[in-house]
This record gives sequence, structure tokens and C-alpha cells, in this order.
Amino acid sequence: MDHEEQEPVEIPVDGILDLHQFQPGDVKDLVPDYLDLCRGKGILRVRIVHGKGTGALRTSVHSILSKLPGVVSFKLAMEDEGGWGATIVTLDPPGGSVD
Repeated sequence: MDHEEQEPVEIPVDGILDLHQFQPGDVKDLVPDYLDLCRGKGILRVRIVHGKGTGALRTSVHSILSKLPGVVSFKLAMEDEGGWGATIVTLDPPGGSVD
């Protein structure tokens, strides 16, 4: 049986997004949607696991993050959180930052 249409993947909104289970083409919509869900739950520090590989997915993720409102900063994870195979994102709280 050919599985061209895949079942939707249900992911927990817990501040860790592992992109290994998704197609690269899904990332453009998935990352902003997931970050919005995290912000809505008050999760302001998110780890996106993109893997080490060739770096193409990491580059795509960083490009998306650089254009998103609500992203305060992002950086490669520390070694104990995945090193250069993951990115840590800091988000504004819902409603914007507090001065």
C-alpha cells in the first residue's frame, strides 16, 4: 500500500520541537505555528532540534526565525542540549515585551 498522504503528526507543545519527524517543506509553516502555540502557553524558551547533517535545515530554521515577530533571539544550543544540532529560541511574552 502506498502512503502518499501521511497521517497528521500530533506533537506536544512542551517547548521542544524535533523536526526529524517532518518533511523539510513543512518547516516554513510548522516553526511559526509551533512558536505561536508556545507563546500562547507562556513557554518563552523553545528548543528546535534540526539535526547536524549538512546544515541546510538549520539554515532554513534560522532564516525563518530571523523574520518572525515575537522572536527576541536565537542561538545554537549548548552541547548538553544538542549543540549545533539544535537552536534555542527566546520569545516575547504574549502581548509584547514588558519594559
